Amino acid sequence: MIPSARKRYAFRDYLNRRALTMLALGFSSGLPFLLVGNTFGFWLRDEGTSLKAIGFLSWVGLAYSMQFVWAPLVDRIPTLKVLGQRRGWMLLSQIGVALGLFAMAFVGVRYGVLVLGACALFVGLSAATQDIAINAWRIEVAQSEDEQGLLISAYTLSYRIAVMCTDSLMLIAAQHFGWPLAYTVCGLGMGIGIAASLVAPEPVRGESVLARIEKEKPLWSPRGFFDAVAGPFIVFFKTYGATALLMLLAISLYRLPDFMRGPITNPFFHDLGVAKDVIGTARATIGLASIFAGIAAGGFFCLQLGYMRALMLGAIIQSIGILAQALLTVNHGVPAFLAVMAIDDFGISVAGVTLVAYMSSLTSLGYTATQYALLSSAYALAGKFLKGFSGLIVEGLTPHFGLMNAYALFFIGCGVIGVPSLALFAFLGRKQARRA
Repeated sequence: MIPSARKRYAFRDYLNRRALTMLALGFSSGLPFLLVGNTFGFWLRDEGTSLKAIGFLSWVGLAYSMQFVWAPLVDRIPTLKVLGQRRGWMLLSQIGVALGLFAMAFVGVRYGVLVLGACALFVGLSAATQDIAINAWRIEVAQSEDEQGLLISAYTLSYRIAVMCTDSLMLIAAQHFGWPLAYTVCGLGMGIGIAASLVAPEPVRGESVLARIEKEKPLWSPRGFFDAVAGPFIVFFKTYGATALLMLLAISLYRLPDFMRGPITNPFFHDLGVAKDVIGTARATIGLASIFAGIAAGGFFCLQLGYMRALMLGAIIQSIGILAQALLTVNHGVPAFLAVMAIDDFGISVAGVTLVAYMSSLTSLGYTATQYALLSSAYALAGKFLKGFSGLIVEGLTPHFGLMNAYALFFIGCGVIGVPSLALFAFLGRKQARRA
C-alpha cells in the first residue's frame, strides 16, 4: 500500500490565524441557532404556550432554509468595502443578530407570542445571512483541502460549544435570572463574532475570482445580473448533471430526523419534570464531552472511509441517538438521562461534521456563498418546514396513547425517517465507485 501523502496536523497548526478566527466565527454562527429554535421552545413552554403553537413558531427557523434566495447578494453586492466582500457581510449580519436578541429580551411575551416570534424571525434572517458569509469565507480562505478539513473541525467544535451554551448554560441562567436576561447575555456574546470579523483575513483567492467576474459581467448589466442569480445554479448542475438532484434529495433528508424532533425535545424534558439545572449541567458535562468525541470521530471517518461511507455511518449513529430518547419515557432517572444525552450528542456531531465536509467539497470558487447556501437550504428546508407539525403530531397521538407514549412513538418515528437518506447515499456511493 502506498503511504498517504496527506499532511499530519499538530496542535500548533490549530493556532494559526485562520483556524483561531474560525473558532470565533463558528461560535458566533452557533449562538443564535437554538435561540430561535429548541431553546426558544422551552421559553414558550415555560410561559404556558401550547405544543401546537410552539411547533408552528419553530417555522421562524425556515430563514436558515431559504439562504439560497438572497445568497447571490452576499456573493456579489459589497457592503462595507473597507472590510471586503465576506467580512463586510459577516459584520453587518452579526450586528443584526445582536440587535434582534436584545429585542427578544425586551419584548418577551408581554406583547404576545406573535410579536416575540417576529423578533425571532429577524434574528433568524440575520443569522442565516451570517452563515452564508461565514461558510463562504471558510471555503475560500483555506489554502488546501487538508486545511479545509482543519477549518471544518474548528468551525464545528466552536459551533457545537455555542449550541451547548444555549442548550445548557442558558437554561441554568433562565432558571435563576429569567429568560430576558439570558437572551441579553447572548446578544452581548455576539461580540465574539464581531471582533473576529474585524481581524479576519479576507480570502485572496475568492476576492480575485469575484473581481474577475465583476469585471467581465458587471452586476447591474443584464448579463451580470443573470450570472449572479442563475450562474451558481447553472454551474452546479452542469458540474454534477442529473446526479445533482439525487445529491440534493439525499442532503435534504439527512438531517430530517434531528429537525423533526427539535421543537419537541425541550418540552419533552419539561413534561418529564427534569429540572433546568439538571438538563443544563448534563449538557455542559457529558454532553460537551460527547460533542468533542463526535467531532473527532466525524473527521476521522471522513479521512479513513471517504465522504459517502462516513455519511452513512453518521446517519446510523444519529438515528440511534434519537431513537434512544423514547427510552426516557420508561426510565428518566439521571443515569439514563446522561446515557441518552451522550449517545444523542455524539451522533448529531458525527452527522454534522460529515455533512459539512461533503457539502464543502461540492462548491466552486466565484459562487461559493450561493452554492453552499443552496446545499445548506437543501439539507434544512424539508426539516425546517415539517418540524412545524411536530407538536401537532404529539398532541394528536396523546388522546389515543397518553402523553408519554405519544412522545415515545414520535421519537421512534423520527429515528426511522433517517432510512431513506441512508439508502440514497449508499446508491450515490456505489455510483461514484463505478465512475472511479
